Amino acid sequence: MARALGYRLILLGVLWAAKPDEASIREALRLLPDVVRLIRRLAGDSTLPRGVQVRLVLVLGYLLLPIDLVPEFIPILGYADDAVIVALALRSVARRAGPAALDEHWPGTPAGLAAVRRLAGIPPV
Repeated sequence: MARALGYRLILLGVLWAAKPDEASIREALRLLPDVVRLIRRLAGDSTLPRGVQVRLVLVLGYLLLPIDLVPEFIPILGYADDAVIVALALRSVARRAGPAALDEHWPGTPAGLAAVRRLAGIPPV
């Protein structure tokens, strides 16, 4: 019980440090279907390191859970936790597997890919 509370406090700290603004949260939510497909495709890519695949499967599992780690009643952060966790996961994938992996598996428009790269902190092409 205390450990779960500790994890929530750590996540709140990470979310607060990431300081998502309302515009980036709206943009992330608009891109959510394409981002979920991207994560699924990346998780199934056998050329990526195993640790990356496991991380992405865990992110997909988190997105499917009906309960969030940060309750929805917390302003901005309550709605932003999914977007921030996805952005952190994609940043991690880009660091480990390279940004080209995101480009290769992106199912949406070039503008959507540019937005995902921006949300994940990856420099534009």
